[in-house]
Amino acid sequence: MSTPPLQWLLYGAYGYTGELIAREAVKRGLKPVLAGRDANKLKPLADELGLEYKAFPLELGFIKPYLTDIDLVLNCAGPFSATAAAFMLACIGAKVHYLDITGEIDVFEFAHTLHSQAQEAGIVICPGVGFDVIPTDCVAAALKAALPDANYLALGFDSRSSFSPGTMKTSIEGIAKGGKVRRNGVITKVPLAYKVKHIDFGNHLKSAMTIPWGDVSTAFHSTGIPNIEVYIPGSPKRIKNAKRANWFRPFLKFQWLQNIVKAKVAEKMKGPDAQARAAEPTYVWGEARNPAGVTKTARIKTANGYSLTITGALAVVAHIEKKQNALAGGTYTPSKLMGSKLVEQLPESSSIKIT
Repeated sequence: MSTPPLQWLLYGAYGYTGELIAREAVKRGLKPVLAGRDANKLKPLADELGLEYKAFPLELGFIKPYLTDIDLVLNCAGPFSATAAAFMLACIGAKVHYLDITGEIDVFEFAHTLHSQAQEAGIVICPGVGFDVIPTDCVAAALKAALPDANYLALGFDSRSSFSPGTMKTSIEGIAKGGKVRRNGVITKVPLAYKVKHIDFGNHLKSAMTIPWGDVSTAFHSTGIPNIEVYIPGSPKRIKNAKRANWFRPFLKFQWLQNIVKAKVAEKMKGPDAQARAAEPTYVWGEARNPAGVTKTARIKTANGYSLTITGALAVVAHIEKKQNALAGGTYTPSKLMGSKLVEQLPESSSIKIT
């Protein structure tokens, strides 16, 4: 007997990335149920695309009834610090697979505390099925295979793409929490731009600084490597400004101030259009080192981060649909769910090259 089509719900469908995923899904003949908080924003998009929609808030007591007849949720409503936990718990209760496109360390760490509950429910929880996690996670897994006794891992990406409002709001929260690295298996707080070094991400040597990105969590769960840092390139001015941000960062802990900054972001930022996305590829880099000092370096060129998020998220949805009767429940990273070759299968991706 053939497996029935997966019934899935796309939450945050009228956000920048959510709408891009919804439109691409329809182009592929898929029919997700669109969802979000605001019915007035959902209805025009759902009518245009010929899809059903559901409007509901992301509060634990409200979510489960809306998951009736749903097999999988793809959450695109960020910042995920405000949406992921309740959604994951509701999905466990309803026995519904959960995916999202976060890059937030705390969300990944929380997801892994739910591993046994997801196992018991027989569902997959896999946050981070977009950029940057898919490519960096695959690079991390490939480096672990190339250097099995690695005890240090650095990852990074060079993307000139502009930010969507959701990504920028998440970055504001990240600044407030400060820098993060993993030391001896433990996520450790450090200053912003804690380390600076020169890296060739794949297009030429650049100054780069550490950032508190999700790979500090995901790469550890994928590889077991205990010491992890994540880098992005930055001009001397940008790096200096990041270091200066350590002085005013504590003030961003005040929620009222964060709300003001986020509101300004929402007014001004729209995310890159199709032409900009096509012209702005991403270069991803990783370096692993073992106790003897042997080093392996990996590089891959991918599509623009937002374009990769569209195709990556839909690839994971398709994988779960195909394998839904054979998947063991639990919390996964993208490479643990689909292997390190996942990123290479996405449009515009090169192969991972390890030297």
